[in-house]
Amino acid sequence: MDHDWADADRAGQLHHVELYASDLDASVAFWGWLLGELGYEAKNAWDGGRSWVNGPTYVVLVDAETDDQPFDRNAAGLNHLAFHAASREQVDEITAGVRERSDSSVLYDDQHPYAGGYYALYCEDPEGIKVEIVAPE
Repeated sequence: MDHDWADADRAGQLHHVELYASDLDASVAFWGWLLGELGYEAKNAWDGGRSWVNGPTYVVLVDAETDDQPFDRNAAGLNHLAFHAASREQVDEITAGVRERSDSSVLYDDQHPYAGGYYALYCEDPEGIKVEIVAPE
C-alpha cells in the first residue's frame, strides 16, 4: 500500500479508517459497493486487504487474524461510521440499494429516514458495523 503522509492544511480531519473483517470477501462486496456509491475509488488490493480513497481520506479493510470475537458496536470501541451524502436523493438511492442487498439491512426502519432526528440512513455491514449516511439540509 502506498504511504500517505498527512496534510497540515487538513489538521484534525479524518485521514483514514481501518476495519478488520472476519469474512473479507463478504465485507469487500459490501464496502466496495457502498464506498463506490459515495464517490470512493479503489486504491489498493493485496492478499488480505483492500482500500478505497476519496480525496484525502481512505478506508482500509483487512482480513482479521481471528474471528472468535464478533464485533459488538455496543461494547467499548467503535459504534458506527458516518459519511456525508451529496443529497437526500443520494441517501434514498443508497437506502434502496441496501434494501436490495442480502449482506446488509436498514436499521431503525420504522423511523427511517429521521431515526437520528435528521435525514439519514442507518444500516449494518456484514460484520454488524453500523454505517450512517447523512444528507445535507
